[in-house]
Amino acid sequence: MITRRFQELVTTIAYKKGIPNMRITFTPHPITDRPAELCRKYVAGNDPISGKPMLEQIYDSLTGKLSAEDAKSGYLKRDPRPRLLPPDTPDRLMQFFHEQNFTDGNPIILPTEKKVAEMLKATSRKPDEWVGQMRPSPPHEAWYYTVEMVAVNAVMAGVKPEYFPTILAMASKGVTSMISSTSSFGRMVVVNGPVVKEIGMNTGIGALGPFNQANSSIGRCWTLISKNLGGSGKPGETYLGSLGNPINYNNLCMPENEDNLPAGWTPLHVQKGFKKNDSVVSFFNGWSFSNIAWYSPLPIHEVIRGWLENFFSYGTRQATLVIDPIVAADIANNGYKSKEEFARYLADNTGTPGWLFWSQNRTALKQAESGVEPYASWLKRGKDVVVPVSRYKGGGRRAGSGSGFTSLGGNTATTIEIVVTGGGTNTFWAGGDFGYIGSASVDHWR
Repeated sequence: MITRRFQELVTTIAYKKGIPNMRITFTPHPITDRPAELCRKYVAGNDPISGKPMLEQIYDSLTGKLSAEDAKSGYLKRDPRPRLLPPDTPDRLMQFFHEQNFTDGNPIILPTEKKVAEMLKATSRKPDEWVGQMRPSPPHEAWYYTVEMVAVNAVMAGVKPEYFPTILAMASKGVTSMISSTSSFGRMVVVNGPVVKEIGMNTGIGALGPFNQANSSIGRCWTLISKNLGGSGKPGETYLGSLGNPINYNNLCMPENEDNLPAGWTPLHVQKGFKKNDSVVSFFNGWSFSNIAWYSPLPIHEVIRGWLENFFSYGTRQATLVIDPIVAADIANNGYKSKEEFARYLADNTGTPGWLFWSQNRTALKQAESGVEPYASWLKRGKDVVVPVSRYKGGGRRAGSGSGFTSLGGNTATTIEIVVTGGGTNTFWAGGDFGYIGSASVDHWR
């Protein structure tokens, strides 16, 4: 069963998995946040696609004998894509790429054999060597790709050859930049190590803006790889974000400003187990990202704590802070000698707004109303009062550093990441519900 809005999605997945005649029942759309009474009415009504009574159709689908046509199954066979396109004018080729959904809607560099060959010179890997596999989301099939295929997309994105090992590292992880989800995910990639200076990435003023070819084209290339090599980005079939996300154009692509980290603060890649002289790309997944420009007489670490406590979105159990070097220095001067120490302070001292906690934890609300502690005491304070439960401890249920702030579950490790970048022009910072996915070595692909 699936809602009618996803008819194209489910039928194409069934076709690609070799069961084109799968019996599917559809419900009205949407069902998110709809009351149970309405959902029961849907089930008692008709399938909006076939027009048949839904319960009757479900019964017949489960018990009815399969016809020869229904029983057809097997792997879908595809003809291989041609390596080269026939010669044509640049304008006509550009239009062809747009019509085939090979672009991000913006002009590209046409990937001629000469340009691709120049790109391939930047790595010791062979053109036909497999790099990895990628898919829009777990139900979809995975596509495999070679070094040359990645090089084609690097050329299209405007990548210089010296950036290519970084691109291969991104591709090797197999993380799509556009997940097939209705919630319009965004992605973030952070570059660390010597490669940042080697390829001239911008760690200073406007690090997240459109001011540097490396920052911009590396982020853009991730999107093109996801579309052309990972099967993502076809609206209605492999991309379902209702509003979409402007982050998907270039993603949030930045290097960390390692030269301006406070004493004792380690770069992101070192936090993740790499050596300082390793060149590394790290991946994050989230939904929203806010640039915070706000002046306050409060110490900056308290301002960030207050924002984090009241921040909410679909991914409210994780957070990534991108802070200016001035902000990092102020935090360090207030006694936080490492990123980890500051992250622990935030996790230990942020509660959950009452309205958010009680709406997300219906079982806890019932227990509170039945007098079960500590929920009953929390509820007595009022449904709008902050509940002393941290959302940033990985889901544990222990007090943190004597602060009185607990977490639900068993793990007290923080889910807060901190990246330092920017030009030091003001005490500004940004944050969002991005969580760390993993990292990949750039040096491995030189």
